[in-house]
Amino acid sequence: MIPTNLVFIMSDEHNRRVLGCQGHPMILTPNLDRLAANGVRFTDAYCNSPICVPSRASFATGRYVHQIRFWDNAIPYDGSVPSWGHRLSAAGHYAVSIGKLHFRSAEDRNGFAEEIMPLHVVGGVGDLLGLIREDAPRRLSALKLAEEAGPGDSSYQAYDDHITEAAIAWIRERALHQGGKPWVLFVSFVCPHFPLIARPEWYNLYPEDAVPWPAQYAEAERPNHPFIAAMRKISIYDEAFDERKVRRAIAAYFGLVSFLDHNIGRITNAIAESGLGPRTRVIYTSDHGDNLGARGLWGKSNMYEDSVGVPMLMAGPEIPRGHVCHDPVSLVDGFPTILECVGAPRDPADHEMPGTSLFDLMRGHTPKRNVFSEYHASSSVTGAFMIRKGTLKYIAYSGMPPQLFDLADDPWEVRDLAREPGYEGLVADCDATLRRTVNPEIVDRLARSDQKSRIEAHGGREAIIARGTFAYSPVPGTKPAYT
Repeated sequence: MIPTNLVFIMSDEHNRRVLGCQGHPMILTPNLDRLAANGVRFTDAYCNSPICVPSRASFATGRYVHQIRFWDNAIPYDGSVPSWGHRLSAAGHYAVSIGKLHFRSAEDRNGFAEEIMPLHVVGGVGDLLGLIREDAPRRLSALKLAEEAGPGDSSYQAYDDHITEAAIAWIRERALHQGGKPWVLFVSFVCPHFPLIARPEWYNLYPEDAVPWPAQYAEAERPNHPFIAAMRKISIYDEAFDERKVRRAIAAYFGLVSFLDHNIGRITNAIAESGLGPRTRVIYTSDHGDNLGARGLWGKSNMYEDSVGVPMLMAGPEIPRGHVCHDPVSLVDGFPTILECVGAPRDPADHEMPGTSLFDLMRGHTPKRNVFSEYHASSSVTGAFMIRKGTLKYIAYSGMPPQLFDLADDPWEVRDLAREPGYEGLVADCDATLRRTVNPEIVDRLARSDQKSRIEAHGGREAIIARGTFAYSPVPGTKPAYT
């Protein structure tokens, strides 16, 4: 494969079901649909931890969260583990980021030659309240989700405007200076992450009375599992919702997805107009999904498809048009993919990485592996671990009953086979497969130990609770609103 430049675009909290090319009946995403039509769509892509900071750390390093120990939104990536940016720099390739990174600080050596308008964790510290997992307090900031949902403007939309303009300017400037090794531009948006506020031009595309109602939203339909039950008591998003607010939230989310699509279209048009198209590939994904009310859940932080699944599209030179790949993939596949795209060599130290180049999967080379994700962060009373094994999805919890779903027959994960007689052998086989990747009990203890140390370093449990937390990370130049 001929090395080319790469524009890697990442959004924040994009539920992969909410994408036209993924079969959604209402959402308008013409630019992302065009990207899929011109390249490869990976139907079953996953993040490696369904919350911003550990997901992005895993993506940057190409390693699982338990391997790098950036567990949650208060233990952020600090440049200490080599990233794909470090590898590119060492090989003489230019890598630049624009927008959200959610690492510890721009003061760290994160691997980029330049970080333009970076959004990092608040104060280099992040969400300390999320460290408290035993007898965790109710997160009152969650109530803002319903209260704010609807039409309007927000700092996140303005930030994405600035990211788009900066990316277009960078592409146009780069087009004037050809030559040298292929480069990587990492463009990272914050939308459609909440607040669920969309400008009227996007919000009005989706009449409130026409948006689809969340799956399994009724109390009687919601899954009964101790991990999810405990999460509901901590992340109290749904307590503030009524029917109208649910519809406003979904309409706003859809509007933010179309706003994101519009910005991505502006960037891909700039690539074409600058003449860089024949020498530039584009990849699009997100750091995790959004429950969007399904099962009465909002935000992310669990192993259901809405939360842990992400979109994944790839187009450009030597990439087949209109190809659909059903092999499960995940964000750790980004590391080897980026290096292969630009022609950078693999470092021997990266030999044991779990990821596989998306180009290999595109060519039909299915690796013998199982896609893996884990969660140890806010509102989780114990560690959660997931594998995809063919069409089967197995979720293990340290100290709690597992779950098992066959996504081929049950894409909305309604029927938990682990609770039914006759599937004991299949559950045991899936558990053995998971344990070849991770020991849930040992990793759960390790995460708790690291989090306990961080709690003590910041004054202890009571001091952190008294400080409060914020609903979402503020954009550069603004301060968080603590609750």
